[in-house]
Amino acid sequence: MSLIRRTVPFLAVTLAFALTAATTVTALRGGELDGFSIGRLPAAIDEETSVSDFEYEWGDVSFTSRVWERARDGGGFEVVLQILVMRGASLTDLDALHTFLAEYHERSPDEWDLTPFDNGDLPALHGDTEAFWTPATGVGIEVRDAFGILGQEELLATARGITFDDPA
Repeated sequence: MSLIRRTVPFLAVTLAFALTAATTVTALRGGELDGFSIGRLPAAIDEETSVSDFEYEWGDVSFTSRVWERARDGGGFEVVLQILVMRGASLTDLDALHTFLAEYHERSPDEWDLTPFDNGDLPALHGDTEAFWTPATGVGIEVRDAFGILGQEELLATARGITFDDPA
């Protein structure tokens, strides 16, 4: 009996710690963002990374954005990862999203070096620091590594980890 009495509190504390840790990991993984589930984040997202959500409009497109950033040595912050869900009537297909993002990011659409990538059954494009696709008419998703911190492999794995039940 003595062993059981000592073991039960130990197991209770261990279980509480495990559940707290699981909640922290879930929070770091992203979760829901405007109808989409962020199921995978890069290893660079950790307890030292802060997360903020923003909603805004640009042109006729509304944005819901989640940004992960970390403190820089010497002061200031840098964005590690940004995921954008865009909604607007002009986002009819991947070409329209490409044109819109070129204007939004002030890039020449003809000089923007993009490559198709496998994102399930959805046509998608990626560059050195971004990946984007249209899961439905009027909806665009962009995953950005604006400072090149993550690398292309992590960027694309994160993009492929974004899922949805009904994007509209």
